[in-house]
Amino acid sequence: MSTLLVGASGFLGSVLARQATAAGHAVVGTATTASGGWVPVDITDRKAVRALISAVRPKLVINSTWGGWAVSADGAATVAAEAAAVGARLVHVSTDALHAGRPAPYTEDDPPTPVSLYGAAKAAAETAVTAIDPSAVIVRTSLIYGNGAGRFERFVRGLLDGQPGTLFTDEIRCPIHVDDLAGALLELADSRFAGVLDVAGPEAVSRVEFGRLIARAHGLDPAALPVGLSTDAGLGPRPLDVKLDTSLARSVLRTRLRPVSEGF
Repeated sequence: MSTLLVGASGFLGSVLARQATAAGHAVVGTATTASGGWVPVDITDRKAVRALISAVRPKLVINSTWGGWAVSADGAATVAAEAAAVGARLVHVSTDALHAGRPAPYTEDDPPTPVSLYGAAKAAAETAVTAIDPSAVIVRTSLIYGNGAGRFERFVRGLLDGQPGTLFTDEIRCPIHVDDLAGALLELADSRFAGVLDVAGPEAVSRVEFGRLIARAHGLDPAALPVGLSTDAGLGPRPLDVKLDTSLARSVLRTRLRPVSEGF
């Protein structure tokens, strides 16, 4: 299958590229630069995206990019429109950060309630993708980790090396291993599923608990991690207790979504 990975140089994108290639896909990937052998494309540039998709004529497009509004919202709409123009199957990666947080887990039927600019951008992206291509898959996921390369894993190791920062006890997520998420995305691409699907780990942990698991996995002292409350950090509105109900995902996917406590 001819596959275009938008954001192939990222943490998730690089694993997607490896798994897709192993599965026999003819992979073309985009990045912000030509490093790594990927095609440098600014996804906020409609003409550039159109030219690439017209040249590649992919059967599958997976968009795993994120950033500011121009990339997360406007760029997502551009990718969706150009993918639809060539009849490509679209899988769009979204986030749990478009929810505000509450004690009860969120299901696919819960509308976005963003409290941050990033969450609002990702919510706008979902609206655009759904309007442009109702057959697209929109995967809401959580903190991505694995193989020591995840952004949060690197942040935790940095804290233990003396870099500034705090792990919050009041921010709760459902971390997912990057290999599991990549496998789920490729499986969904080859399915008839359409619409929103929550794909995250089955185990909810605070950022502090997650950080301590990471520290132990790397043979570091979890007690040395700085701990605090997000509400005391002065960082502005942030989603707090955001748990995704993954019962639907577990019913439609063969890919196992492992709990974070199983290891890294």
